[in-house]
Amino acid sequence: MHGTGDASSLKTGMIDFVAGCFGGVALVYVSQPMDTVKVKMQTFPGLYQGLVNCTVQTFKRDGIVRGLYAGTLPAVVANVSENSVLFAAYGACQQLVGRFTHKPTIAELSTLENATAGFLAAFFSSFTLCPTELIKCKLQALRETHSQLDDTGKRRPMVSSYALVSQILRTEGVPGMFRGLTSTFAREMPGYFFFFGGYEMTREFFVRPGQTKDDIGPLRTMAAGAVGGVALWTVIFPADVIKSRIQVYSMRASMTQVGMDIFRKEGVLAFYNGLLPTIVRTIPATAVLFVVYEYTKKALTRLLE
Repeated sequence: MHGTGDASSLKTGMIDFVAGCFGGVALVYVSQPMDTVKVKMQTFPGLYQGLVNCTVQTFKRDGIVRGLYAGTLPAVVANVSENSVLFAAYGACQQLVGRFTHKPTIAELSTLENATAGFLAAFFSSFTLCPTELIKCKLQALRETHSQLDDTGKRRPMVSSYALVSQILRTEGVPGMFRGLTSTFAREMPGYFFFFGGYEMTREFFVRPGQTKDDIGPLRTMAAGAVGGVALWTVIFPADVIKSRIQVYSMRASMTQVGMDIFRKEGVLAFYNGLLPTIVRTIPATAVLFVVYEYTKKALTRLLE
């Protein structure tokens, strides 16, 4: 009996893992342009006059692929890594919370209990996210941090993800790949408390008599995902600004020191530079993430029954 339970938990975990992978890929291709704009506005607040100005300048100078979709490869790797681990850990943490609260199935967990499971799951996904997020942010801010012309006046070639990783490992070693890990924890764990809490609470709101949360349909699932995404970014944005600064500028200062420095020099509003493109990005992105995750999970569950 014990072996059957272990096999079932492993199968559920693998389904969550694969569904998270598909959701992560879908999220990147929907959200990458606004994510690039967000990173530029966070790290160079005096350089752009707002969302539209930053988007137009980026497009004019570097186009779609090299500009708005800069860092897409590490973003795909980051989101597939994060979301596969996040959703697999979320399922496992839901079961753990269920045991502590004596709930026989995860379907019986309350919104607060699901939010707690999301908080715990984000601890594990942070380790996969931090290195890839570091590379993504550096590539997105490459134009602003490096001169685009060499000593002869010719345009420098684009730096690849591989070259950037090699450079960091050569100059800073493995710890350099985890620059900003503390601020990633500070961003991810409370953020995913509100992310999964907002998602599950909205799903419950959409449930009609005789339905379960799995029966609300794709449009309501997308709406619930959008609510979760807005809740996440509204709460965590100051920590994300600090993380972006630390990673783009390879800072060795602590999260608290960087945060106080931003506050003293730029004021409290600096912690919300780039919030508009983030909200614009997160509504379709998290809507797509959750609908792809939920329906991939359903398809795989039916397939493996």
